[in-house]
Amino acid sequence: MSAALKEYVIDPEDRARADLYEFLGVLLVKPASSLLLGQVASLDGDETALGEKLTVLSKLAAVTTEQSAEREFNALFIGLGRGEFLPYASHYLTGFLNEKPLAQLRGDMAELGIQRAEGRKEPEDNIATLMEIMGGMILGRFGRVVSVAEQKRFFMTHIEPWAVHFFTDLEASDSSVFYAAVGALGRQFMEVESEAFSMLSN
Repeated sequence: MSAALKEYVIDPEDRARADLYEFLGVLLVKPASSLLLGQVASLDGDETALGEKLTVLSKLAAVTTEQSAEREFNALFIGLGRGEFLPYASHYLTGFLNEKPLAQLRGDMAELGIQRAEGRKEPEDNIATLMEIMGGMILGRFGRVVSVAEQKRFFMTHIEPWAVHFFTDLEASDSSVFYAAVGALGRQFMEVESEAFSMLSN
């Protein structure tokens, strides 16, 4: 997604949320490189449920090679013809690609001033792109810091209806070890965000 360069003062808790959204986006957009695996392996989780999932992911990253990460990613998301999963909102919500959820997302992106990045071929309702958008909205990467109410509206419309299902499927995949841990982290984070947003008034 295209990003503005202006800097904003962001609450540390919101910055941590944004960092985790963007972290998931980076992990899911393409196979993890050796550099990324090394960075993940250096992370430390805390004693929270989310922190425990991060610790497991970190330990797995330390013993995962770039080649094995690529094999996993290809089996999960690319495959021969298609992978085990189609990580798109339209597919999860309707059973088909490029359906109404994608059209609605594009309309909401236009209202928020978010443009599709040049060279990006994936439909915008890909899970990695949605994670990137949420992180960018929190940090003001699209021209302004988006209010919590707008974040909630976007999350509840485009992410909450299917992301936990997707991450749960990924966590349970027999084709995955490293990415199963990504799924566990994503599922836990989506549950935390969903609960937090549900407690906010519109």
